[in-house]
Amino acid sequence: MAEERVQRRLAAILAADVVGYSRMMGRDEAGTLARLKSLRADFLHPKVAEYGGRIVKTTGDGTLIEFGSAVDAVSHAVDVQRGMAERNAGLPEGEQIWLRLGINVGDIIIDGDDIYGDGVNVAARLEALAEPGGVCISDRVHDYVGDRLDIACEDLGRQTVKNIAEPVHVYRIRLGDVEATSTSGPQGTLPLPDKPSIAVLPFEDLSADRDQEYFADGIAEDIITALSRNRGVFVIARNSSFTYKGAAVDVKRIGQQLGVRYVLEGSVRKAGNRVRITAQLIDAASGNHVWAERYDRELEDIFAVQDEITQNIVAALGSEVASAEIQRARRKDPSSLDAWDYTMRATWHFARATHEDMGEARRLALRAIELDSGNAAAFSILAFARPVVGMKRWNGLPRPCGSAPATPSNIFGLCGAAMLSFRKSGTTRRPNARD
Repeated sequence: MAEERVQRRLAAILAADVVGYSRMMGRDEAGTLARLKSLRADFLHPKVAEYGGRIVKTTGDGTLIEFGSAVDAVSHAVDVQRGMAERNAGLPEGEQIWLRLGINVGDIIIDGDDIYGDGVNVAARLEALAEPGGVCISDRVHDYVGDRLDIACEDLGRQTVKNIAEPVHVYRIRLGDVEATSTSGPQGTLPLPDKPSIAVLPFEDLSADRDQEYFADGIAEDIITALSRNRGVFVIARNSSFTYKGAAVDVKRIGQQLGVRYVLEGSVRKAGNRVRITAQLIDAASGNHVWAERYDRELEDIFAVQDEITQNIVAALGSEVASAEIQRARRKDPSSLDAWDYTMRATWHFARATHEDMGEARRLALRAIELDSGNAAAFSILAFARPVVGMKRWNGLPRPCGSAPATPSNIFGLCGAAMLSFRKSGTTRRPNARD
């Protein structure tokens, strides 16, 4: 019996995705679903027909569309994103829906009404690289379109993307007002939580044979899990931070899109039976490095190494984030301080350990408690802050909970622990992870 011949054809494939869909569904499941259905029926699906496309499938917030022409696919994408900007302009921020679009031209395999192949996979990876309200295209699409359309493109160079053997040359379509508008979309202006917030990006596998991806992913996932156990830290969920896997990242943009103050990134490199792991904590607002460390280990027990590195990184992050938060609070305008900022300023004075600083620490802690009666960190500072004259008096202080003598470094560690318990209870506490 002759083997059935695989059907193939060349096509332009567009992959679309709703920005922040999981977060929107978590906040208002019924309302989000109703708005998305209405948007598809009234605007998105008619636009596909207008440009001669075929909707291959929709999966939750994603859509796969096939076009017979790259020009039609790009014209459709530009029209849709401009139309979305106009529609969102008249809606409250919580009701706005933004899209990412990726377009590729490639050989596809036909299976009934569905399509498969690298041509489809690359389109999906291009979509993940696009900004909210933006469009990314492959170099093949760029070549096909040429000067047939009045659009401007930004060359993003060759990007390494997940599960694609060769780097993809990517172009970003510049949409003018659409881009400016899209930065005010849900992920463009997410407010920062009132406590330390962090996104842990997938660690990059730099091994020569690229066989340590599972190990790199495991470390990032374990760090996310460990950090999420601290109620005082706002941690982005894995399914949100891992959307940046394999993509060239702009830390400032990630901070804006995910609504976090800090981003942790790192890499894994294996050679023989040794592994080198690097990690960097970055202030997303400034792009400056807050902390960086390198770990070299023997891979006798890979899971033991993974656990050890995770514990070391999480422990280091606690003190480094605490220190960074204190310095940030000290730089803020006093007229704009919130409960967390007052707590951080109180902690700084607390660690200085002079009579005057202890009095100021108590005053600031009381102010923080006035703004937030459930502020565990401020109560901790208030309980231990006592008027002290000179460093010689430190050894006379009581030992909290049977701990080591209350030296300045131990007291600072106590403050760091208190900071991680910030907002332990109360109706104003935010969820611990954001989708």
